[in-house]
Amino acid sequence: MGKILSRYVGREVVIPFLIALAIFTFILFTARILKLVELVVNRGVPLLQMMKIFLYITPAFFEVTVPMAFLLALLWGFGRLSADQEITALKSCGVSLYQMALPVGVFTLFVLGGTFLLTLYVRPWSNTALKQVFYEVTKTRATAGLKEKTFNDDFEGLVIYAEEIQPPGTVLHGVMIADNRDPQSKNTLFARSGIVLTNEDSHLLTLRLLDGTMQGAESSSKGYQTTNFSVYEKFDVTLNLATAFAEAKKPNRDPQDMPLAELQSTIQQKKTAQLSYNAELVELHRRFSLPFSCVVFGLIALPLSTQPARTLRSHGFATSLGIIFVYYILLTVGETLGKKGVLPAALSLWLPNITLGGVGLLLFQRAAREIRFFPTLSWWSRIRMSPPSLAQTTK
Repeated sequence: MGKILSRYVGREVVIPFLIALAIFTFILFTARILKLVELVVNRGVPLLQMMKIFLYITPAFFEVTVPMAFLLALLWGFGRLSADQEITALKSCGVSLYQMALPVGVFTLFVLGGTFLLTLYVRPWSNTALKQVFYEVTKTRATAGLKEKTFNDDFEGLVIYAEEIQPPGTVLHGVMIADNRDPQSKNTLFARSGIVLTNEDSHLLTLRLLDGTMQGAESSSKGYQTTNFSVYEKFDVTLNLATAFAEAKKPNRDPQDMPLAELQSTIQQKKTAQLSYNAELVELHRRFSLPFSCVVFGLIALPLSTQPARTLRSHGFATSLGIIFVYYILLTVGETLGKKGVLPAALSLWLPNITLGGVGLLLFQRAAREIRFFPTLSWWSRIRMSPPSLAQTTK
């Protein structure tokens, strides 16, 4: 295949890829935009921190949208060539499907390398950086959502009232807290003041009450008690994003946040200690199996899009959504089975690639040999096109 045709085919794939990548990424972003806008409006998060949040969220989206955009680009680009009979013209000139797949293969290597970079290095780094940004937001703006002379219920199981909040929001005066976190024991605390303390090691914030009274009642008994305190250290209101902001997770180290070396080290340590390491092993295989979805999508999309059908271009989006849906259903099921130990992590995470990759190889071989994918439909069409029998003509 000449350089001109290679560049021509490459252009037909690259441009739809960039468009599809922008569309899919924007669709995933819309689910987060409202919550991020709430952080700006209600929490007073600065614009610079918001830009950092957008930057650190993007790699997690690209990990999913890059293979999706690659699939749609192939169906879209080659579907256009097929609909305009350019595939037929190339075949009549002696250009085989293997030659047409050469520029696609080169583009697949670039996409595969980029996806590997995302899954192995960029996403773990961005997840860790995202949690650090959220912690900084919490440390400086957690009490920004608390309003003076207002009953605030941002924290689960707690209603906090403050007569006065001293800027920048770390000192509260005239505090009243209704604690309903324990159904068996309900407490109401009144304090002259409260101070927000930070713990850099555990990334937690606590509200410590000073010079107050606790009044509590237990449902198991009808007793009622009152306790006066000067510093009530036992009552620490956790002010972390797990309760105040939905974007944050627990401060524990997630397998998704670990760099590759740390993830492998954690697996080895848990294996030596005879602890369950299914979650870490599933995450390790996920980082290697997910990039190969680009290869699987290419094996499926190329033979489908080169079929002589004029409607492929219009149906390319629906076809890509169907293939993506099947792939990620298999991936989700595999992750669940792998974490529960029902299947080995390697098998469960490579199941979508093995299943759809086998289908793609079969379709590619049949397309290269000019064999129809659905011979039964071809057989039915020949019956309909066959001439009428003698008995039918006499009637």
